[in-house]
Amino acid sequence: MRKTTTLALIAGALVALGCGAGTTEDTTGSKAESGTEAAAGKTDGGKSDDKPKTAKIGQPARDGKFEFTVKSAKCGVSKVGSSMLGAKAQGQFCLVTVNVKNIGKESQMFDGSSQKAYAANGTEYSADGSAAIYANKNAETFLNDINPGNQVTGVVVFDIPKNVKLARLELHDSLFSGGVTVSLS
Repeated sequence: MRKTTTLALIAGALVALGCGAGTTEDTTGSKAESGTEAAAGKTDGGKSDDKPKTAKIGQPARDGKFEFTVKSAKCGVSKVGSSMLGAKAQGQFCLVTVNVKNIGKESQMFDGSSQKAYAANGTEYSADGSAAIYANKNAETFLNDINPGNQVTGVVVFDIPKNVKLARLELHDSLFSGGVTVSLS
């Protein structure tokens, strides 16, 4: 069963890479997205001052076709899932609950593995996709297509050393997007 799960995760990651690469080209080449990019602070047309470059917990922040709102971040978790099925942290899990809304005009795939977390010293941590499967009842953060106007709320999981505290997140609408920063302090 463990080999099947691993193979499914690898296959899903390959599909996400292929889908994300094509989506990024459409987003950057589309004239309809220029307003979204301006709202995300990607252009200098005077609109970058309208919204802060770094959002805080509870504040919406945009990257490409997605508007992210981080609801909470809880670290110090040693295990996610049930007593029978779950994942144990190498250090500690940080569970970040995030609402993702599609503000574009086309369906967009949300991939939790495209999200990054950073410690105060700048060390980058990748999301733990296999732990996120156990932390989310309906796999909201694993390769989930979101149609325009719809939104999902899910948990993105980071496995970080026990003595580390996360300072910020970098949230992306796809693997190759510029991202938006959300402060956790």
